[in-house]
Amino acid sequence: MNSGCRDVFHGPDAESPFLRSIRHSARPSTVRKGAAGKPSKMFIWTSGRTSSSYRPDERRDHDLLDKRKTVTALKAGEDRAILLGLGMMVCAIMMFFLLGITQLRSYIQSVWTQETQCALLNASITETFNCSFSCGPDSWKISQYPCLQVYVNLTSSGQKLFLYHTEETMKINSECSYIPKCGKNYEESMSLVNIIIENFRKYQHFPCFYDPEGVQKNVILTKLYSSNVLFHSLFWPACTMIGGVAIVAMVKLTQYLSFLSERVQRINR
Repeated sequence: MNSGCRDVFHGPDAESPFLRSIRHSARPSTVRKGAAGKPSKMFIWTSGRTSSSYRPDERRDHDLLDKRKTVTALKAGEDRAILLGLGMMVCAIMMFFLLGITQLRSYIQSVWTQETQCALLNASITETFNCSFSCGPDSWKISQYPCLQVYVNLTSSGQKLFLYHTEETMKINSECSYIPKCGKNYEESMSLVNIIIENFRKYQHFPCFYDPEGVQKNVILTKLYSSNVLFHSLFWPACTMIGGVAIVAMVKLTQYLSFLSERVQRINR
């Protein structure tokens, strides 16, 4: 009787629904597996964010940041270009000012404008003059140089005139045709002047410049302030000025075109 009761109680078919529900609820939960029997790795792919997963406002923020970086780089380059152009214009103005004081004024004041042929009459050393030369920051010494005097005959009019080397020679010493560089060795200056005398005697006829209005009763051998020298003195500052203006104008034109392009894009939106 008792054994029969045990068979009825422990048999699987005789288990009550209440016990089956308790047994099923006590089972441990299993990890969901994929088709190949391995744990699913979907959480790995969903943890990262691609560029397509950005929200529209985040994408707009990134675009604005990139645009700001580009605009900042362009702005820095434009500022450097404008500074370069302005610097070139300032340098050109300074060069014009300096050349206007020296070259241009001397060229205008020069009266030896007409070129002609001169024939040598006499070339000789008459006397010596004292001069000073520098041998240190605050040290000056006295020396001498020979005074060369040259007289020529103006072939166009037949006048006997005194010849100067350049326009500046008459300003330094009006009694000498040529003034050598002052140095401590007088013999070297004398040797140089003798070579010049031999060249004059070798070439009896040579070109010279005179005053066609007759204000200056002398002629010069070489013009320091000729039209060719004046052209080169003004040409390069003018090129610098034009280059600076062109750089600034191109930068301003680029900025204006960029502004128009941005305005058109806003209108199209």
